Amino acid sequence: MLERKRSLLLGSSFLSFAVLAACGSPANPPPPKWTVENPSASTGGSQASAQKPSSASKPDSASQSSLDALRSGQAAASGPLKDAYFAFDSYDLSEEARTTLKANAEWLKANPAAQVQIEGHCDERGTNEYNMALGVKRAQAALDYLKTLGIAGERLSTISYGEEVPVCTEHTEDCWAKNRHDRFVIMSAKPTS
Repeated sequence: MLERKRSLLLGSSFLSFAVLAACGSPANPPPPKWTVENPSASTGGSQASAQKPSSASKPDSASQSSLDALRSGQAAASGPLKDAYFAFDSYDLSEEARTTLKANAEWLKANPAAQVQIEGHCDERGTNEYNMALGVKRAQAALDYLKTLGIAGERLSTISYGEEVPVCTEHTEDCWAKNRHDRFVIMSAKPTS
């Protein structure tokens, strides 16, 4: 009986090890995708027809994300794309936000190689989890609206910072209103190969 238990234990240990070993990384992982952390990575597709942004509107370099600015102790610089603001506890686009997004879409149409990351931000009220989810919805609302204005979805990405990267730290309604926004970060142009 003891020998049978030992065999069963040894067999289940071996089976567990085999299953875990099979769950390792694949032999041929997919190519990396274009991301903030790796803006020069290939997406696997050819973009030979992509053009560079016009020199009149092109920033000197890619914009810095809000998180990168926070890490370096700097304020996030504004570029040619303007922030869209939201009401408390909402991801609905106001008429003012739609006007801002229309202007941003015009810049994007004039700069067809520009890639943009839309950062969703919230004020400090609510749980971290709730604000992260609300930031996702705010960024997605802007992305969806830009797509209706003719901007290709492949040029846009989203990220939520929730309440984690505030532009204002006072505990007032005016300050909270500044933190409820989408920020548009111009990434380096997507590679052509």
